[in-house]
Amino acid sequence: MNKAITDGLVFMPPAFEAGLNVWSSGDGTPGSPTYDGAANAALVSADQDFGGCLELQKTTTTTKLRFTGETMLLPGCYLRVRARVKAMSGNLPSVRVAAWAGGAGGVHVPGVVETGPSVALTAYGKVETVEAIIGSGSRTGVTMSWGTAAIYGHLGLDLTGANGGVVRIDDIEIEDVTSAFLRTMMDWVDVRDYGAQGDGVTNDAAAFEAADAAAAATGRVLLVSSGLYHLDANVTLEAPARFEGTVTMPANRRLSLTRSFDLPTYADAFGDEELGFKKAFQALLNWADHDALDLRGRRIEVTAPIDMQAAVDNKTTFATRRVIRNGQFNVVPGPAWNPVTVTSQASYSTGNAKTLTGVTNIASIPVGALVEGTGVGREVYVTSVNVGAGTLALSEPLYGAAGTQVYTFTRFKYVLDFGGFASLSQMALENVDIQCNGEASGIMLPPSGIVFQIRDSFIQNPKNRGITSSGTGCQGLMIDRCQFLSAEGPLLAQDRVSIAFNTNANDVKVRDCRALNFRHFGVMAGTGNVISGNHFFQADSEPAGVRLAGLVLIGTDLRTAITGNSIDNAFVEWTNEHEADPDFLNQFSFGGLTITGNVFTVSDVAPWFSWIVVKPYGAGHFVQSLNVTANAFKAFNTTVDRIDKVDTTFAPLNNARMRNVWFEGNTFTGVSQVVANPLVQEFDQATAATTWTVSAGAYLPFGGWARTVESVVPQGMITGPAGERRSDMPYVEVEVGAAKQDVTLNWQAASKGRVQVRIRMDNPV
Repeated sequence: MNKAITDGLVFMPPAFEAGLNVWSSGDGTPGSPTYDGAANAALVSADQDFGGCLELQKTTTTTKLRFTGETMLLPGCYLRVRARVKAMSGNLPSVRVAAWAGGAGGVHVPGVVETGPSVALTAYGKVETVEAIIGSGSRTGVTMSWGTAAIYGHLGLDLTGANGGVVRIDDIEIEDVTSAFLRTMMDWVDVRDYGAQGDGVTNDAAAFEAADAAAAATGRVLLVSSGLYHLDANVTLEAPARFEGTVTMPANRRLSLTRSFDLPTYADAFGDEELGFKKAFQALLNWADHDALDLRGRRIEVTAPIDMQAAVDNKTTFATRRVIRNGQFNVVPGPAWNPVTVTSQASYSTGNAKTLTGVTNIASIPVGALVEGTGVGREVYVTSVNVGAGTLALSEPLYGAAGTQVYTFTRFKYVLDFGGFASLSQMALENVDIQCNGEASGIMLPPSGIVFQIRDSFIQNPKNRGITSSGTGCQGLMIDRCQFLSAEGPLLAQDRVSIAFNTNANDVKVRDCRALNFRHFGVMAGTGNVISGNHFFQADSEPAGVRLAGLVLIGTDLRTAITGNSIDNAFVEWTNEHEADPDFLNQFSFGGLTITGNVFTVSDVAPWFSWIVVKPYGAGHFVQSLNVTANAFKAFNTTVDRIDKVDTTFAPLNNARMRNVWFEGNTFTGVSQVVANPLVQEFDQATAATTWTVSAGAYLPFGGWARTVESVVPQGMITGPAGERRSDMPYVEVEVGAAKQDVTLNWQAASKGRVQVRIRMDNPV
């Protein structure tokens, strides 16, 4: 690059013979004295070495010679000032290139170097060359680095040393030597050419912005050459950036790389992948040029939980779609991953269902901690802490904790922890691999917000949890095509503690995922959910072993569909353990669940295993709407008693109030007792009788009563004792017998024959 060529700029001052009125004995600024008519200056027309030249006698401590014209100094431009001089008589002085640096408005720019190397004249008549290079950047070979504040200079020479000597000076040359530093064909602009110091102390933000403006304007790359650059301002770079050096910034300062927005560039910029990711995420939530942070397949070695809100620093709420994609987070073992566990006494009242009061040691209890204690349901978390009031807010009510007791609070450590946000919506993780390595948990969702999405991602070997919702930040959560691999595969199922995910809010979609060997695949408290196309497997090597719930559905009116899943060595458990008063009063009872088209399998279990378990935590509950249709149930290397069960640990179901329950079109292999509702029971009465007793027995789901008969259809002729035809129809009595699982057909006269009876354990409407 040469500005004299590319921009037509003139740097060379006029020859001395053109007149000394443009050469000053001061700084060269307007009004300063010139050598025109000065007693100590004269023109020499024919010097044997120089031709025309200036003869100057040194009369002051520093005798100055300055061109009064303003020599422009552009950012990224380097000028060489050169003169040939020789001593003629008197004392031998020293000579150096010198200048006055001018900024906008004609003001002097302080603090810059305005003199070059000094050359001592050692003999009369000996020609010496004096030179210096002036430029904006601090580069090797640049003797006078002026940064970007100086935009022009009055350039010339100084004579120093003893007075009285006479020297001759050839015409001063000023030429553009930028090409010596920047090869002409290079497609980059170096920040050092715009005044960046790279010493780790000087604030180089302005230099970065100036260099970026030049690079963006000319379609070139911004080069951050070797060094440590301190940026104490928000810096936005519009040109593509390449980092040989690194930058440091305070936590509250942002680096926005609008044309190089990816993890590799940020990792290069900050010299560390983990820090680079944090600063890239900070930028992602602070400007709109990109909706996604591409990790470019890079693996980030994570040494401690990444507090995503602390990385952003200036936001606690955010609701615009943003994506993190294409990379891996690999946990490096260390004490930073140890969960924080606190035990504390607290009181609970059902009248204040989501609050613990009188909490001792409350300041030590972290937000987002799992709450455990007598009468506490699964996956209850601390949502806020009021130290002054001594109260904790809970994500869910407690079913049986009224009174005072000691609770355990455990805050797991997550690779990506969004818990510091007050609200975060429309955040997506895509094609991300979180390698927890048995040391850390995976993702802590924000406490509130909607439509968090995790798709096409892996969460591998989490120590405690894969994805945790401690509040309502799971509203509209979508988990699609993800794989969850537990670190607890070698353990017996009942000894495992890890959970792939939990939710508290509504409208959750979990689709086409795969999970292996967790205690539970999902614990879901909320309604309007869809669980489809997943395969979760929870076997172990124990003969006749225990199996745990793959899905724990907490709530009564679910409005939830479980469709097309492979549920392997696990079962679906339906509870109401998040109710402060779990007895049935005036709330909805168990309903709104559809289980359709799933493949249920199990192997090497005890016969009492069942795939569908209802567990009421209070008395008086019943099933008010449940559809179990078109599923395949199969047991390998074992036979199970039945597919359904009521866990009566706390209370049975009220069979007198069952309604709208459908078990139809299912297939059974290795199941001793099939179930159906409605049940079509074929009955033969061999001897004539007026009362036929038809037993539904164990065929009805959940030990239900024979409450309704939908139809009685004769199969062939109904006859009397002598074979005479009967044409009357019987009336029906239901809920007959001690177990109330029989119905009777009551004929006008003694009759015999075969009928099909359609029996229900519920009221269908």
